[in-house]
Amino acid sequence: MTTLPDAKLFIDGKLCDATGGRTFDVISPWTGKPVGKAADATAEDVDAAIAAARKAFDTTDWSTNVEKRVALVKKYRELFEKNRARLGELAMHEAGAAQGAVNRAHVDMALDGWDDYMAVFDKVEWETDYGEKEAFGAIHKRVGLREAVGVVGAITPWNVPLYVNIGKVVAALLAGCTVILKPAPDTPGMGAIFGELAKEAGFPDGVINVVFGSDPALAGEMLVQDPRVDLISFTGSTGVGKRIMEQGAPTLKRVFLELGGKSAKIVLDDAPNFAMDVGMTILVFHAGQGCAVQSRLLVPKSRYEEAKAILKGAYGQFGDNWGDVDNPEHIMGPVVSKRQMERVKGYIDLGKEEGATLLVGGNIRPDKGGGYFVEPTCFVDVTNDMRIAQEEIFGPVLVVIPYEDDEDAIRIANESSYGLSGGVSGSHDRAMNIARRVRTGSMSVNNGMCIAGDIPFGGFKASGMGREWGVEGIEEYTDVKIVAWPVGQAEPA
Repeated sequence: MTTLPDAKLFIDGKLCDATGGRTFDVISPWTGKPVGKAADATAEDVDAAIAAARKAFDTTDWSTNVEKRVALVKKYRELFEKNRARLGELAMHEAGAAQGAVNRAHVDMALDGWDDYMAVFDKVEWETDYGEKEAFGAIHKRVGLREAVGVVGAITPWNVPLYVNIGKVVAALLAGCTVILKPAPDTPGMGAIFGELAKEAGFPDGVINVVFGSDPALAGEMLVQDPRVDLISFTGSTGVGKRIMEQGAPTLKRVFLELGGKSAKIVLDDAPNFAMDVGMTILVFHAGQGCAVQSRLLVPKSRYEEAKAILKGAYGQFGDNWGDVDNPEHIMGPVVSKRQMERVKGYIDLGKEEGATLLVGGNIRPDKGGGYFVEPTCFVDVTNDMRIAQEEIFGPVLVVIPYEDDEDAIRIANESSYGLSGGVSGSHDRAMNIARRVRTGSMSVNNGMCIAGDIPFGGFKASGMGREWGVEGIEEYTDVKIVAWPVGQAEPA
């Protein structure tokens, strides 16, 4: 097993150890054993990072020098490209990504998203002409100026860390903000590389800072509560998102929250490729650890038995072809941690208690190695009021729910506190009608691709607020200032 480089903090332009030299072990999901060490940030370290970001925003031209920051972000991107192999190693050995998923979902998609940000940057409307209007006996010219919001605390998860880190850090930098990146303790190396390469690129001191530690709450809560931080950009669980809103309220913190999901895939009875649409829903890619995965499969009662047989065959074909760290064809590895493995197994046990039928899987697999392996699992005979149908499991567990007709499918899809993504397959007009009525941030019709760096992504309801990626993702880190002046009048004496 690869040993990862020590993950160091990056504060005010300097790579550094934590105060007092504290460290914590980085645990490999594949083995359950240490694969590296990371600096364990103290409150003093986090305070220094906030102070550095505040100073850089308030006392330098970073927020106004567009040419300078675009040039540096481009250079930064080139350095990430040169470190592509290392990014893959970090995704594999910190996040537990299987080799067949590393480039596809963890490196290529992330770096492509960075390129999309660069491509849409020129579409951001930095100055808007609101025309002239008469008021109080004078004609006034009005313009809107879009400006950086200030200091950003970017709090990111462990499942696809490079993708989410880029989604937040690059957008904030392009907008002219300064940033404190706080990655999850499971994946500190994928945060530390942002500091290392920022130093190599030559960013001004304090523009980018990276802090992490064994306590997932310490740095995050300091960022949320500190009045020197203007905006919190968070991707993670809905529970933590609510806590961020609560703790940020005293300082009127602006928040962007990309939270959980329990997305529904609706397969209609007239889907042209019914077997393919049902079979491809088996939840195995990256062990189902994605907020936008479609973990509720809705199929018509008239074809329910057929759908179950298709799923049985699809899981059977997938078989035991997963969980080998050395196999480049495997797309599923372990879940990220012992804690997560126990959480997923708890939901599997709960599904049995609730009366759902276990079609396949359901077991922890210690024979795969010393890490955190959960079998691909599918429950059928699920009702939408069961907890396994309502709560985000974040593991390789699919639930299958039958429906009567289109109205019933829409009702079931919408009877969820979440609204992040979803899909529908069937004749186009019928599928589009359903897509318009399901309350969710993105809806794939006949397997259309809704996730890309040049279009916005985010959720409705308990799945969050705000949008990441695309022009909207950059604008999330800005405020609008209105400037007006009388036209054709001399200044008063």
